[in-house]
Amino acid sequence: MSKKATQYPISKRPIGVFDSGVGGLSVLQALRRELPHEDFVYLADSGHAPYGERDDAFIIQRARAITRYLLQGQPPIQALVIACNTATAAAIHLLRQEHPGLPVVGVEPALKPAVAASRTQRIGVMATRGTLASQKFNALLAKFDGQAEFICQPCDGLADAIEHANESKLIALSAYYIRAIGQFGLKSGEVDTLVLGCTHYPFARAQLQALLPAGVQIIDNGEPVARQTRRVLPQAASAEHTGQVRLYSTGNPQLLAQAAQRWLGLACAVQTLML
Repeated sequence: MSKKATQYPISKRPIGVFDSGVGGLSVLQALRRELPHEDFVYLADSGHAPYGERDDAFIIQRARAITRYLLQGQPPIQALVIACNTATAAAIHLLRQEHPGLPVVGVEPALKPAVAASRTQRIGVMATRGTLASQKFNALLAKFDGQAEFICQPCDGLADAIEHANESKLIALSAYYIRAIGQFGLKSGEVDTLVLGCTHYPFARAQLQALLPAGVQIIDNGEPVARQTRRVLPQAASAEHTGQVRLYSTGNPQLLAQAAQRWLGLACAVQTLML
């Protein structure tokens, strides 16, 4: 633990959250509901997005740089949430090894709740190409071998359309990938559950739901991540404290400011980082 870290009581330190862009705001939204008294620092690495089409070495380098930055903050973070499936798959094991005193929570596609929810046992998974190709995802998939059939669909360009609030592209890509997964419905042989395996995708939930038959469920991972963060948090903030949020971006700060206002109702200034 650095001297700087010891200057701040643990309960006064924020929770760090990072993603390749604005998509991790869906996880931040769930975190703020679960932990309303905690302060959060959200870092959008938009200057290096999208992660889903980058190689592991690049993502690991970014995850290390961001973690170091957040640990050197004033105050430094007390826990870290990797609000990105691709970065979790590539880097979480290394960050935990390199920072053993720091609780690190990652995200992964919500296959377990999908298996529990599905009646037809045919489940669609929308995710980035990087997530679907990762060892971590394929190990997760293997755990449910024989319990359900998963139709895994890489969704190139969808996170970027959400990032830039490109509605026409978002709708077109959503329709294309839903068709690619196959027949949705509640009958035997049809896909009755859709897993959103990228933290950007919950912000396209309305567009996706409109393309699906009634009764088809959409599942994401925000709430399980928030509950796990509560479990591992070293020390909770005072119940009298109203949690604050600071926003940082390595890219266009307006993208993050507009997304935070649109989706979370947060009117926050965004600080630009050269990181």
